[in-house]
Amino acid sequence: MRVKELHPLCCITLESPHALDDNKPPPEPVTNLTRSRSLPATSLTGGSNRRSLASAGSVAGILYKWTNFSKGWRSRYFLLRDGILSYSKIRRPENLNLLSSSDDVRLIGNISADRLSRMDSCSGRRKQEKSVGIVHLKVSSFRESKSDDRKFYIFTATKTLHLRTDSISDRAAWLQALASAKCIFPLRSLNGDFSFTSPKDLSISTERLKKRLQEAGMNENLVKDCEQIMLSEFSEMHGQIKLLHEERTNLFDALRQLEEANLEAGASGIHSSLGRGKYSECSTTASSDDKQEFEDVSEEDEPSFHDTKEYFNEPNVGSGSNLPNNSGYADIKRRTKLPDPAEKEKAVSLWSMIKDNVGKDLTRVCLPVYFNEPISSLQKCFEDLEYSYLLDRAYEHGKSGNGLLRALNVAAFAVSGYASTEGRHCKPFNPLLGETYEADFPEKGIRFFSEKVSHHPTVIANHCEGKGWKFWGDTNLRSKFWGRSIQVEPVGVLTLEFDDGEVFQWSKVTSTIYNIILGKLYCDHHGVMQIRGNRQHSCTLKFKEQSILERNPHQVNGFVEDVAGQKAATVFGKWDDSLYYVAGDGVSKTKVSDPASNASLLWRRTKPPLNVTRYNLTSFAITLNELTPGLKEMLPPTDSRLRPDQRHLENGEYEKANLEKQRLERRQRMSRQLQESGWRPRWFEKQGENETFKYTGGYWEARGHRKWDDCPNIFGEFTEEQLADSA
Repeated sequence: MRVKELHPLCCITLESPHALDDNKPPPEPVTNLTRSRSLPATSLTGGSNRRSLASAGSVAGILYKWTNFSKGWRSRYFLLRDGILSYSKIRRPENLNLLSSSDDVRLIGNISADRLSRMDSCSGRRKQEKSVGIVHLKVSSFRESKSDDRKFYIFTATKTLHLRTDSISDRAAWLQALASAKCIFPLRSLNGDFSFTSPKDLSISTERLKKRLQEAGMNENLVKDCEQIMLSEFSEMHGQIKLLHEERTNLFDALRQLEEANLEAGASGIHSSLGRGKYSECSTTASSDDKQEFEDVSEEDEPSFHDTKEYFNEPNVGSGSNLPNNSGYADIKRRTKLPDPAEKEKAVSLWSMIKDNVGKDLTRVCLPVYFNEPISSLQKCFEDLEYSYLLDRAYEHGKSGNGLLRALNVAAFAVSGYASTEGRHCKPFNPLLGETYEADFPEKGIRFFSEKVSHHPTVIANHCEGKGWKFWGDTNLRSKFWGRSIQVEPVGVLTLEFDDGEVFQWSKVTSTIYNIILGKLYCDHHGVMQIRGNRQHSCTLKFKEQSILERNPHQVNGFVEDVAGQKAATVFGKWDDSLYYVAGDGVSKTKVSDPASNASLLWRRTKPPLNVTRYNLTSFAITLNELTPGLKEMLPPTDSRLRPDQRHLENGEYEKANLEKQRLERRQRMSRQLQESGWRPRWFEKQGENETFKYTGGYWEARGHRKWDDCPNIFGEFTEEQLADSA
């Protein structure tokens, strides 16, 4: 007897008290809407029928979108439906077929009847235009322009849309439609639309399956085995669905809390400096159309109405660090620009420098102050911790048992330190032997300290403490000046240790500055970075070297693998922009410029400051050499902020800076003699098999008591005996 094959799931009946409810009223019919040129006032009044409101909030039309200064305003087709605003390019008028006569969408704006007929006639034979941008109104805000009565703005966490209509009435209709859609689809309603049936109220009937198997001639034991297998599989599937439901509930609870926090901050006038994370990335999709430059909103364009919340960003996890605040001053307001230069900078010829220094160690070359930027190498080490929130996030993921996400965030942190080097062509000051630098940033939840521990070779040791983690290491830069380029090879191991005992270690990749003589000066980082973990996961990242004709430079690709050597996640991005990951072995060659929809954002670079100088310092770097009120009295005499040539350069006093630099370099020549005579670092000592310099402690305690008796004034004047010894 031939047994007919059948799918076992087709014979399962799901029995639930709420599955079939005869007393439940049938769903109300959805009212079909026809095209019109205006938005009715009833669309904002709400109603009992949610679906009818959703249809009422569906509008479409052509708006002018600002792209960049070369192309200016470009027409785009916009469609607002179900709380999502999408827009597409209009390459040809006859291809504008996003709507048909059967669509329940209202048109706003002056769209000719001829074009409308072409849209209807082409809808059946042409493919739809692909959307180049999507905005979720749940996590966006909008407002009108005060200076232009036809312009308005839509703000998301990652971009700002500058839009313009043909008339004042069209703008009012669009703003009304946006407000209506935002009211119809509030964020707080997301968690209440889904109910989960508990296992106690759910039962499964396998009678149909049993009957079919018996009719097929199977014996009773086999029928019972099949029945038991199906019950077991369904129970497991039910458990998985329950876990997903709990994760969904937790996610929307977090979204609600973040929304409420943002609303409270907006009501009290607080401009939050929260970091961008995965929630902000989900609010919009990347597109080539949005990577163009947008014009800045003028100061006169103040919000006139709409109390919708501003940017929806993920807060830094470590903002509430438990580190003691020993800064001695509260409510620190960091500066946003460097002081205006007191003098006009002079031009310097490179030819004599090139001829005299080819093949020499760059750290031992005496360069004029015009080649420096107003921060030291000690401060440059701290700049790598600009995105320290990634380590806070990694700590939290590890606490919750997610080792993979911890490793991914550590990888993102290792890459993020290179973002500040883009466009930075000046050399930081080479610190003196024994020079130190401290950074107490309670708003970031971190405390950093570094010291130059060796002059030849030049070695800088640093130590940082955050919420649940410590980060330390030493760096020895082997650099060569080859006339046309400068190559820097960092030597040293960086160590990250979490409070639960998990440790990650890695070394930096090679950096090269090209076109020293001719052409556009640029920096590139290349090589392989191995991030080794002592538990479940490790990471390998490859920084691709930029070629001459490279159209997509600064690429980083890699993967995270477990102890068995299996790839747990694939990482890709650009070291000067962002980093993404895909779970598993993502071998589909995802384009960096257009991440796949299933890729998740790990890190994105913050926007550059408004006040750009020739140094191209980031907003974070601008604050590193600042002497905030009350800080100077608490610093040791060895701190980089007190270095006179660096301070003169920051103030634009170039002649004084050059004279002071020459004076301190004469003193620097004595450092090798001090080191050979038994000089030891004050705050670090060599430990471990790799003889890495590790912080011995005591600095912050001495700072609290202002006891700097054993810290010499390394920036002071020479005595006659010192001058005679150095001659």
